[in-house]
Parts: sequence; C-alpha cells; structure tokens
Amino acid sequence: MCEEVKYPATQVPKALVGTIVLNTIAGLLFLISLAFVLPDLTELIAAAQPTPIIIKSAVGSPGAAFALLIPLIVLAIICGIGCTTAASRCTWAFSRDGAIPGSLWWRKINSSTQIPLNAMMLSMIIQIVVGAIYFGSVTAFNSFSSAGVIFLTLSYASPITMSLLGGRKHVKRGSFHLGGIGAFCNVVAICWSVLAIPLFCMPSYLPVTAGTANYASVVFVGAVMVAVVWYWVWGYKNYRGPNVIGPEHEHQLGVEDEVN
Repeated sequence: MCEEVKYPATQVPKALVGTIVLNTIAGLLFLISLAFVLPDLTELIAAAQPTPIIIKSAVGSPGAAFALLIPLIVLAIICGIGCTTAASRCTWAFSRDGAIPGSLWWRKINSSTQIPLNAMMLSMIIQIVVGAIYFGSVTAFNSFSSAGVIFLTLSYASPITMSLLGGRKHVKRGSFHLGGIGAFCNVVAICWSVLAIPLFCMPSYLPVTAGTANYASVVFVGAVMVAVVWYWVWGYKNYRGPNVIGPEHEHQLGVEDEVN
C-alpha cells in the first residue's frame, strides 16, 4: 500500500499514528457508553452478538436499535473493503517477488483499472471460503479468525524484536522520527504481543468442551508447517526476497522530493 501513497515517508506514519489515536478515543467513548447501559449479564453471555442486545435494552425499541446499528454495519463494510485491499496488495507483493504458487498470474496488473485485479480476486475468494466456515462450525471459524490475529501480531513483533536485539542499529532516521520514544514504543508493542498471542489461544467459554475449545493454536501450527515445507521444497532454492530500493530510486516513492 505504501507504494501507492504520495510521500510515504511521512504520510504513512502519520496515518498509522492518527488511526491509533482516533480509534483509542472513539473506542473508549463507545465502550464507556455501552458499559453504562449493560443489561443482565446472563442474557449477554447467551447472545451470539451482545452489542445489538445492549443497544436494544438501552433504547427499548427494535427499530431504534437497528437504526443505531447502521453506522456500525457501514463501518464493518468499509473495514472489510480496507482489509481486502490490503490483502490483495500483500498478495501482489509476494507474487511480484515469486514467493507464492502461481506468481506469474497473481502479480499481473489489470490494464483497465491499474490494480492487481487477479490478486484481489484471490483474496476475496479466500475470504469467502473462510467466511463460509461459520455456517458449518462457529468454533472452527473463530479458530481461523484468532489464528489470523496471531499471525498479524507475530508479523509486527518479529521485526521489532530483531531490531531491539540489534540495538536498533538498522533504524535510519527518516522524515518521520520518534527519537527516544521509538524504543519505548517498541517495548510496549512487544509486551502487548506477548499478552495478545496467548489471549487469542484461550477458549471463550467455560467449561471447555470439544465444541467450545479454541483451536487457533492448531490452525497456527498447521499453517506454519505448510509454510516451512513450502520453503524447503521450493523457496530455499528459488526465493531471493524483495528487491531493496536504494537511495538512487527513492525519488520514485516521493522520498527525495519530500525531504528537499
């Protein structure tokens, strides 16, 4: 996604920080509001989706509750579009570097839309397949969802940990720099990752049965095994990683122009 942003050296970090600040404020206001109108907890525990129950209990009208849920539904749709876009760009980037099967097909850019349409279709198909699991087994769907969060968390924590262990020597001062706060943010991110990963492996209900257990760890281990096998069978000899953009090409991303 950064490759499609003008002046990514500053605009992308600003978007990341701004998103965190905005979501923190909005999330706290939303959760505090819900906490003040909580109905009986037994009813919430039995509900598959507690938020509609809370809102209906607060306003006393199914129609009004649905109207208040419309903004949340719209936000969920927008979030889904954003996730699909990000997933398609990740798929395209890995295909560009020859990291996944069928790379020649998935890395093609549609001449009419100028987007990686094939990669986007692949991402959408995978989402539809995973979403369809919900109709067969809620437990299996939740396990895949939790495993996805675990993978995302590890993808963030791994480079941060390596950077800290190396004394942050490879962190170059760019146009957007946090100074000494950067190391503190790294430590906080790692601490959160250590907390979040086991948390998403825990069951949601007690007592734990075969139908309520969280199989996220099983999905995670299975996906890692597939990735390891694929790496040794094909990637070890053929995958060379992404091309590193040197200073002589930075102007293509708007970095040089922005600094000047």
